[in-house]
Amino acid sequence: MTPILALMAATVLQTPAAPAGPLALNVEVPQIAGLSSDTTCGGRAALVSQAFCLATTQAAVESTVTQMSEAFAQQGWLAADGRENLIVFVKRKPEGGCDSSQMVPSSDEPRQPAPPAPAYLALATTPVDICKAQAPVAQ
Repeated sequence: MTPILALMAATVLQTPAAPAGPLALNVEVPQIAGLSSDTTCGGRAALVSQAFCLATTQAAVESTVTQMSEAFAQQGWLAADGRENLIVFVKRKPEGGCDSSQMVPSSDEPRQPAPPAPAYLALATTPVDICKAQAPVAQ
C-alpha cells in the first residue's frame, strides 16, 4: 500500500463503524453512470467492515465526487470539512447537533494517472455527533 493510500485508509479507519453496520449510511447515494458498488473496497479488507464502497474509473472519479456532493447537498448535507482525498458532510438535526458522513476517494495508482484504471469511493457514517460541543480534556 502506498503512503498516500495508507493515509487515506487511516483517515476512514479513525472513525469506528456505526453500530448498525457499514451499509447503514445516513445519506442517499445517487445513481451515477459508471458507478457501481464494490463489496471489496478495492481489495482493502480493513475498509469492508467500516465503509460502503463504490467503484468508478480514475477518469471519472472527480466528476463522480462532484455529482455525489451535489446530490448530498440536495438532501440537506453540507460539505463541512475537506482536504485532499477526504470530504466530511454534516446535516443539522432539528433537536440540535448533526449527523455526519465522510467520503474518501482512492485508487491503486495515486501517483501515476491511468484514466481507465479503477478508482474507489469509501463512504462511512461518523457515529458521534461532531457538532455538539465537547467537554475540554483535563490535562
